[in-house]
Amino acid sequence: MGGRAGFFEGRYFLKPNLFSLGKDLVGLEDLSTDQIVTVLDTAEAFKEISERQIKKVPVLRGKTIVNLFFEPSTRTKISFEFAEKRLSADTVSISSVGSSVSKGETLVDTARNLEAMKIDMVVIRHGSSGAAKFLGERIPSNVINAGDGSHEHPTQGLLDALTIRDHLGSFDGLKVCIIGDVLHSRVARSNIHGLIKLGASVGVCGPYTLLPADVEKMGVRVFSRIEEAIEWSSVLNVLRLQLERMHSGYIPSLREYNQKWGLSKQRLELGSDELLVLHPGPMNRGVEIDSDVADGQNSVILEQVTNGVAVRMAVLYLLSGGTPETAESAKGVN
Repeated sequence: MGGRAGFFEGRYFLKPNLFSLGKDLVGLEDLSTDQIVTVLDTAEAFKEISERQIKKVPVLRGKTIVNLFFEPSTRTKISFEFAEKRLSADTVSISSVGSSVSKGETLVDTARNLEAMKIDMVVIRHGSSGAAKFLGERIPSNVINAGDGSHEHPTQGLLDALTIRDHLGSFDGLKVCIIGDVLHSRVARSNIHGLIKLGASVGVCGPYTLLPADVEKMGVRVFSRIEEAIEWSSVLNVLRLQLERMHSGYIPSLREYNQKWGLSKQRLELGSDELLVLHPGPMNRGVEIDSDVADGQNSVILEQVTNGVAVRMAVLYLLSGGTPETAESAKGVN
């Protein structure tokens, strides 16, 4: 990987331009439309690998990747691990429980100790917004944000966009509404930044207590009723209630939330037959989405999971110095 040693400017590393994504993937707000499309196109080239009997190519052989998760995660962590192993990287996964982090070690101390072991990449999930950027400015290894506080979750935004493109082809004229707990959602922010850059119109819908102040300034349309949002939309992205981030007063009860804002089969019938339903998971069935919708013909939730591995393979490959032109040939190497 070129530029691994980095260069100092004061206490920060200058980020070498390894490829169009730069050194790190912190969020979609910082990427151009062309950069986002590059990741989606590269992910398409890697999809076929997951369908093989032997699901592995050697393009990251010899690279060491650390998955540093300071928050609990199942889907994202496993998806990154699958992506890394299918690219033949050496991987180490560290959680805050049972590690030096639980003994009071700081993020920078942890990172510097990992750097001393000569790693190449860090995938980080952290409860504080800005943690991925903070880490990327202090170590020469590539840093990938797997979710930081309520800031962004860029690979989720990318896999959502890929899933939508797989079904609908173009984002021009597309109407995507994000429904639910937008206030606490890093997924929502990545979706908004990415989809608007790709040419889609984006709306948000939910209780005003769960919408960010001045959310309209992000370029979205705000719906006060879920029925109106469904009638307007080509795609619905339903968010879970992040109860672990809430204190009292956001909603009266889970039952009342479901009655007023939950996506039911009856409500879904207000939209077109081709309406897509996405959910980043994990789902609170019977709260923000009913089971007959989550498992119904409009749902592409499991396709999101499949696409998540391909997107993360693409991001790892591009940050390691690969290009979209070589991705197609790289997948053919055994």
